[in-house]
Amino acid sequence: MARPNNKLSVKFTEKDDLKPGLYGDGGGLYLQVSDFKTKAWVFRYMMAGRARKMGLGDFDLVSLKDARKKRDAAYGLVVDGIDPIEERKARKAEQAVETAKAVTFKECAERYIKAHKAGWKSDKHAGQWEATLKTYAYPVVGNLPVAAIDVGLVLKVIEPIWTTKTETASRVRGRIETVLSWARARGYRKGENPATWRGHLDQLLPARSQVAPVDHHAALPYSALPAFMAKLRANASISARALEFTILTAARTGDTIGGKWPEIDKAEKLWTVPKERVKGKKGARKRDHVVPLSKQAMALLEDLPTEGDYLFPGGKKDAGLSNAAMSELLKGMGYAPDVATVHGFRSTFKDWCMEQTAYGDELSEMALAHTIKDKVKAAYHRGDMLEKRRRLMADWASYCDRPPIVAGQNVTAIREARA
Repeated sequence: MARPNNKLSVKFTEKDDLKPGLYGDGGGLYLQVSDFKTKAWVFRYMMAGRARKMGLGDFDLVSLKDARKKRDAAYGLVVDGIDPIEERKARKAEQAVETAKAVTFKECAERYIKAHKAGWKSDKHAGQWEATLKTYAYPVVGNLPVAAIDVGLVLKVIEPIWTTKTETASRVRGRIETVLSWARARGYRKGENPATWRGHLDQLLPARSQVAPVDHHAALPYSALPAFMAKLRANASISARALEFTILTAARTGDTIGGKWPEIDKAEKLWTVPKERVKGKKGARKRDHVVPLSKQAMALLEDLPTEGDYLFPGGKKDAGLSNAAMSELLKGMGYAPDVATVHGFRSTFKDWCMEQTAYGDELSEMALAHTIKDKVKAAYHRGDMLEKRRRLMADWASYCDRPPIVAGQNVTAIREARA
């Protein structure tokens, strides 16, 4: 015997005085009226001996006609032994996966940058991320679903610049790898990361060292340094004082332009570079870098204006010199980038230490804030060796003060003079 259907009328369902309860239309379809007079459609059925109730939508959104269509579709699943509630859950989950797949690489990259920007050292780092991805990655994969990025697409981004702009290509690859790892952690993609280098792309691309040997920063020979220092000290600009201080302390550019007055201990003649600005070391190994200041460095600081926080203030309010200020000064002095660079003066210092002094390698490495790779030596020298470094920096400053060497003039090494 067929089940009676379509018992309800539109006029009846629209009544405002219906009492709370269930009003059957037949075939398992009911109009449910709550204690608060709200109405909704439900489908009641039995599945595996268990009574179940499935919502079909609010009365105001679903008409009686459409509610009956939904009931019929759900009833057809029940007849086939399929639970319509579970089937709807599975369908929603599948839709969620498809929605996730639709998230583009560019959207993931932008969200990653936004989430991690606050933890990066500077706005410049975030700018570099955005610029390289915008230039090289977005034109190829930016609008593609992040789930669809495969090794072929990664190669399409980096292969054209791998031999011509190897350093840039390497950074782009690393940033793509990071974004894809983030996307996988958020559930937007599955499987292995196609931008991984070790054991993956290193089998498909030549090593960086093979296509672009390391291009070291050009460094002025230490024999030419006294003449350079005399020329530099004749320049009265703040950039010249910053470069002079950088050379006297063998510091990195970022340490100098980020230097602030609270970091200077005039009584102890020390400059403490906060660990947040110290490059290279990570985690628990990372700590402040303490620099002994020679009398020449102290004299330089005494002559600087003390308004504001920065040792070497830049053109913008409450900011230090720009990253390019000292490089531009060098160019203005007639030193092309292939002759001398700001960072290259650290190599000048290192060469002088190795060839003109008896100071140990570990001491000069510590003065340069380098990580000592030998773990045994690193453990033995984990102290600052401050007094030895103080003598080293004093000798270096004295060398910088020497009269310019005339062609043919003999050079006397410090260790020979001491002997």
